Amino acid sequence: MDEARAREILAAAGLPVAEARLLALGENAVYAVGDLVVKIGRDAELFERAERELALSSWLAGADVPAPRAAEEKPRLVEGHPVTFWHRLPEPVRPAEPRDLAPLLRAVHALPEPEAFALPRRELLGGVERWLRLAGDAIDPADAAFLRERRDSFAPAAAALTPRLTPGPIHGDALPRNVLVGPDGPVLMDLETFSSDLREHDLVVLALSRDRYGLDPAAYEAFTEGYGWDVREWEGCAVLRGARETASCAWVAQHAPTNPKALAEFERRVGSLRDGDPEVRWYPF
Repeated sequence: MDEARAREILAAAGLPVAEARLLALGENAVYAVGDLVVKIGRDAELFERAERELALSSWLAGADVPAPRAAEEKPRLVEGHPVTFWHRLPEPVRPAEPRDLAPLLRAVHALPEPEAFALPRRELLGGVERWLRLAGDAIDPADAAFLRERRDSFAPAAAALTPRLTPGPIHGDALPRNVLVGPDGPVLMDLETFSSDLREHDLVVLALSRDRYGLDPAAYEAFTEGYGWDVREWEGCAVLRGARETASCAWVAQHAPTNPKALAEFERRVGSLRDGDPEVRWYPF
């Protein structure tokens, strides 16, 4: 789905296309239209996920967790695309920091399972095969085999972990980029990745950011102080980190056929995993 097609769907939904401003174009096309944010899914298969995202919004509102609020309770299916409507949030007052994420995760991790709908499990390694298949001949077959072996070893190890925290609802992509700091404080964004699993999944994300992506250790410490615990103290941290690194490396691989920078980054990542070096810096591309 390109922007031209997305605008056709906006028109079919009866929205003023001339007033629509594109905010993001990826798995969803996201537009600001007046006081609304409109999200258009790439195909009808995402309709169920759109329903769950709206249900999540209502559930979080009932629990007083700051998150986007739906303007319509159900998604529309417009020319084969799920379309959801959201109240537009105020502009951010400053960039989000790791410390802004801590109280939001603490609030989510205090919640029981929702009663009105079911959350999926966090399939951290579920996309590895598809990403490697999309990479095709652009990557060394030995590297692909190495990542498959890592996936096959980490999957049962992760399933056998004994958590420190009570399992339950998690955000699934707990990074500052998914927080908006508005005039009333931090708001948790991107509800699409919510799932139910080990709460430690949400905490390993920033631990890995500290070690691999250059997150300032002081910013990480502010996050752990705000949350109340450092997941690196948990004996299972290395397993979840290893699984996430495997998935992150394979995710980059899918971009290698068309992006030389992605190929170089993939080779950097897989090389550091082969060498067992936990501190080689990883970069966006």
